[in-house]
Amino acid sequence: MLQNLPAQCALAEPPDGQPFPTHELVPLLTQDGYRLRAAFFPLPEGVAAKGSILLLQGRAEFIEKYREVIGELLGRGFAVMSFDWRGQGGSERLLRTSLAGHVEDFEDYQLDLEAAIAAMKPRPLPQPWSLLAHSMGGCLALHHIARGNSPFRRAVLAAPLIGLAGPGGSVAGQVLSRVLSALGFATWRIPFGSDVPRLRGPFEGNPFTRDPSRFGTARGWLEAHPHLGIGDPTVGWVAAAFHALDRFGDDDFGCFSRTPVLMLLAGADTVVLTASAEKLALRLRQASALVLPGSRHEILMEQDEVRALFWTAFDAFVPGEVI
Repeated sequence: MLQNLPAQCALAEPPDGQPFPTHELVPLLTQDGYRLRAAFFPLPEGVAAKGSILLLQGRAEFIEKYREVIGELLGRGFAVMSFDWRGQGGSERLLRTSLAGHVEDFEDYQLDLEAAIAAMKPRPLPQPWSLLAHSMGGCLALHHIARGNSPFRRAVLAAPLIGLAGPGGSVAGQVLSRVLSALGFATWRIPFGSDVPRLRGPFEGNPFTRDPSRFGTARGWLEAHPHLGIGDPTVGWVAAAFHALDRFGDDDFGCFSRTPVLMLLAGADTVVLTASAEKLALRLRQASALVLPGSRHEILMEQDEVRALFWTAFDAFVPGEVI
């Protein structure tokens, strides 16, 4: 089955001509049979090892989008692994309409994460291991480490999905998504949804970043390689998201976690609720939160001054030592 991975398993050709760091492509197969695209980025020669980072993307993202971030991690002495979640990027899609972002249960994403961890274990990746996760990836990282026995020493979460902002996150949005999903419409796209990825829209007024250059680079990937993108989520994805978010409200959530967590939150986020993340950080043991003023949702794609604050916090929180 691994030999039948789609052609887009390879990293796409950069539209700006700037090459990717040296990497090894690794096809992953999840326990329930989905094929994922993953890549390992070893440390360049001469760079002292500080550890390894598993980079977890947000919804509708793909490995290529994080080229700059991967280079910055390598330069800091961290080997990197990243992969595309099921249903997006170069990984296997769940629906025939491959532009629809769909999942039946957020627990299915944990199978993707388990496959990635299993692929990391036999490789000579420097210790300690840490997580760097954005948005949906942050939600899934929290669910992973809340179970205890995580192999990751630290977790840095950029604008984690703890609560949905906007009309979709309202009580009416929650009820509608749950009811429609229960009635058999889980694979339908959300009302007024589109096949066009949000990053294909105009820079003006976008909710992701105030940096036109980084926005243009991300958009360039999708224009040159449309197969990497997905549109708005399905009703089922939204219902599954709310189910996962409900778990954060349980009294016992995180009681088995031994992984320190740093949440770096966007002060001008209109995609996820910064206030929900702050409240959760106050409840969890070994968790803290820092708001980056003025930042929109995609902190790692933001203007240089915001990213400088992010990396300062990251460098202070993720200590390096070779074990």
